[in-house]
Order: sequence, then structure tokens, then C-alpha cells
Amino acid sequence: MNSASCAAKISTQPFSLNPTSPTSHDRPLVSPKPTSLFLGSTRKLRLSSSSKLNLHRRSGTVVAVSDVVKQKKSKSTHSLLITKEEGLELYEDMILGRAFEDMCAQMYYRGKMFGFVHLYNGQEAVSTGFIKLLKQQDSVVSTYRDHVHALSKGVPARAVMSELFGKTTGCCRGQGGSMHMFSREHNLLGGFAFIGEGIPVATGAAFTSKYKREVLKEADCDHVTLAFFGDGTCNNGQFFECLNMAALWKLPIVFVVENNLWAIGMSHLRATSDPQIYKKGPAFGMPGIHVDGMDVLKVREVAKDAIGRARRGEGPTLVECETYRFRGHSLADPDELRDPAEKAHYAARDPITALKKYLIENSLASEADLKAIDKKIDEVVEDAVEFADESPVPSQSQLLENVFADPKGFGIGPDGRYRCEDPKFTEGTAHV
Repeated sequence: MNSASCAAKISTQPFSLNPTSPTSHDRPLVSPKPTSLFLGSTRKLRLSSSSKLNLHRRSGTVVAVSDVVKQKKSKSTHSLLITKEEGLELYEDMILGRAFEDMCAQMYYRGKMFGFVHLYNGQEAVSTGFIKLLKQQDSVVSTYRDHVHALSKGVPARAVMSELFGKTTGCCRGQGGSMHMFSREHNLLGGFAFIGEGIPVATGAAFTSKYKREVLKEADCDHVTLAFFGDGTCNNGQFFECLNMAALWKLPIVFVVENNLWAIGMSHLRATSDPQIYKKGPAFGMPGIHVDGMDVLKVREVAKDAIGRARRGEGPTLVECETYRFRGHSLADPDELRDPAEKAHYAARDPITALKKYLIENSLASEADLKAIDKKIDEVVEDAVEFADESPVPSQSQLLENVFADPKGFGIGPDGRYRCEDPKFTEGTAHV
């Protein structure tokens, strides 16, 4: 899957996620080309000699996943990483994410959406690679870049688009908007606007699963939580506190770092003393894995082991996915800070293009199969826009709903009417 240009390669060693395993600690999984900079960045960074030593990365014999597949083919005819059905499912989910976000850009500039809208273009391999392995009962906690996580978890495109339009048919009845997707039915526990604030929620969800299984004796409760966050979050205190708690209590959680190299306009290399985020896992007694986040098959292989480990009660895993966003931080960002050469480097490694190539070359799908999926998704997205545009806006009485635990103490008066309907309320003269 265009692995020759990857900054990170997957070792031929098995993915051992045991925190005491030398594969996880003593012999890291991945290594860059000797001449390449960290994470494939084209940016230059001046380092002291001590810093250079600190940035020395994975060593040892490494090969690309495509090479591993070729080696396996010589030994077995059952060597492909996915079946045809799995491949088409992955492709459809990634195409849905890309097409949906492209449509969001159009609708935003037409004035259909308000506030900040952060798109996921380029990072689809991470969402698809992880979330499509989950059960319905498993939980996902996202960030402000949450539209595609919601779609991958099964929230209908209509519900996500309507939420972006601020309509009552949205998954949060129009009260969440772009950065706060939530669906109880799909166990999507929210997008969070402030970096790091979703990680404690995810840790709590994982604790709930463990408590149900071990204290309430619900033997069939093997639910896993995925916590998604970016590289900029990994210098936050909540990140470290939750890694410590999760490892201490062996919680069924996977911490997924979507390292797209930039925290708004701050380069990851400039903001972090040791930019190798995956190494923070072993510091807390859990495995730390680095994977090429532009390759959905590599992500999926790592995700299988990490999710399986959590489901078996073996504790948390920290996975650093090296990825890249193809657009600015948000649709309000002119994206003038990133080096054009860096953007071109990652654009050439488009994860959807790579998966399409893999499917065709391995006779898992034809061009006609993939074009049929493209057409289907175009229709789904168009339908979502029409549905959202025609849906009603929330009534004024909805303003204070889901704000107070006991709305009658504030939002609803003694007469049972919403206080916001009282003209004096907006004047600030209503008796409260």
C-alpha cells in the first residue's frame, strides 16, 4: 500500500502487546529511513547533540506490510490481510468519511453551518481501522474533529449532517453542533471541544465496563472504549493522569493518538521535548505502539491486538497513529503555516488511494465494484444534505432542555412553562 514512501514501517516481529515483552520495549516496532526526519516531516529542526540522541528512533530490520504479504504468499494461499467483504467495508467507510467532509466544506461556505468546523480529510484510515472492529456496545470518545468517528460508529449520515445544520433531527437535536456529536444508541460518548477533556470521560467509561464485569458479575460485559485525541493533547495533565489510572486498574481502553503533526499552527516537533508519543505508554506500564496512520491495513492490524487485549482484561494500550490532515485546522484556517512540500508528501500517500490499489491488485475488488460504492456514497451524502436542509430548527422552548438536572428549579417555572418563553427573561427582569 505505497509502503515504500512510508516514514514508519512495520516490523516482521509479531505485534506483542504485552508490556513486559521485549518487542514492545527493547526492540521497538518501527524505524525511519536514516536520512528522513521524524514522522516524515519535511521541516528542518535544529537540535543539540543531546536532543539528537533523544530523537534517535526505532532500529532493527524492518519491512513494509506489502513485503510481509509477499513473503506470506510464498508459504500460503491464505495470506491476505483482509477478505473481500472486509475490504469493501473498509473502502465504503473511508469513502463515506471523505465525501461527507467534502460536502461539509461546501455547506459551510454556503452558510448552512455555523461556528468552527474541523474536517477529517486524510485521517480516515485511523477511524476506519479502529472503529470498524468494535461491537455496538463498545464506546468511542472523540475530539472536536468528530464527524467521521460518528459515521464509522454507525450514526446515520442524516443525523450527523442535521446536527451540523443545527436542526432538531440531528443526533443532539441541533444543540451540539460540529464539535459535540453524541449518540447514546451508538455509544458515541461525545466530541469534546477542549483538548484532553474527553480522555477522563473515556477512562470512566472503561471503568464502568470493568466494574460491571468484576463487581456486578456481568460476565458478558467485555466492552472496550476507544479514546481518540491529537498530538497536541499529549502534553496535557489529563492525558498522563488517565494513562496512570488506566494502567493501575487495567482498564479496557485503547488510547489512540491521531498524530497529524500539527496542533492548530504549532508543529509537534517544536512543542514536545520527546515527540515519540508512543514511548509514554511503557512509562506507565502499558504497551506503546507506533503505526503508519496513512495505511488502514496497518492500523487495523495494530487495532485488532490492542482491542483484543483490552477485551480479554489485559489492560490499556497507547497507539500513536502517524497521520496527516489534508485541510487546515478548521474551515476558518487558511492553512498558510505548513510547508507545501510537506503537504504534497502526505497527499501522495492518500489512504483511500492506497486501499483502492491494494484491493484491485489483490483481486479483492474491481474498478466497477469501487465505482458502485462511490456512487452509493454520493447518494447517501446528497440525501443527508436534503434531509438536513428540510428539517425544522429547534423551538425556543428547547433552549434550556438538557442543561439542568432539575429544570423546574430554573428552566421551568412553577406554572410548568419554560422561563425562556417569558419576555421578561431575555430582558433580565424575570424573577428567578
